[in-house]
Amino acid sequence: MTNLKRVAPQQKPRLGIMGGTFDPIHYGHLVAAEMARGEFELSKVLFIPSGTPPHKIRKDLTAANLRYEMVELAIKDNPAFDLSALEIERKGLSYTVETLRVLRRTWPEYELYFITGTDALLEIFSWRDAEEILTMIQFIGAARPGFDASDFLLKVQEEHAEIQGKIHYLEVPALAISSTDIRSRVRCGKPIRYLLPEPVRLFIQQNGFYTAE
Repeated sequence: MTNLKRVAPQQKPRLGIMGGTFDPIHYGHLVAAEMARGEFELSKVLFIPSGTPPHKIRKDLTAANLRYEMVELAIKDNPAFDLSALEIERKGLSYTVETLRVLRRTWPEYELYFITGTDALLEIFSWRDAEEILTMIQFIGAARPGFDASDFLLKVQEEHAEIQGKIHYLEVPALAISSTDIRSRVRCGKPIRYLLPEPVRLFIQQNGFYTAE
């Protein structure tokens, strides 16, 4: 799945997990992952493209293997980034809790840090087996413009004492970029250069992605 080097348990290495549809992956994802890596001293950030996400079922969702390839193109120049096909190889809907169970078994010596947007963080208790998820990992909520998670974080601390200190906040200006906007711009014939890595832009262009509803 990944080539992470195993180290002694007492070193408590940290593995960042960046999940998402990545349709397409863009600089917002990459900046969030790199900033989280530095801020939280993550040994690696593992990108895990979702297979069939239960919360984002779109008829025009790009095939999983192609989204995987876009991520591969985007992260190939960063040795601290890695890629897993764990979810796209799983049949049926992709649930975060199932992925985390596998990662905990595979890398028991690593602390897991799940990187996500604060908009997703606000919905965390609607996820399957949310309470179990919050006992397994730390959460890094990457701040997107227009989403204020401060009230949510306060509520979590008041109502869920067992997970206090496990949800963290990270300011990421580049998260103004979104996959939804990129797809829309392609459909309208607008430029997307500099919103995402150039190899990914060319891959989209060569394959004719997002040109139709």
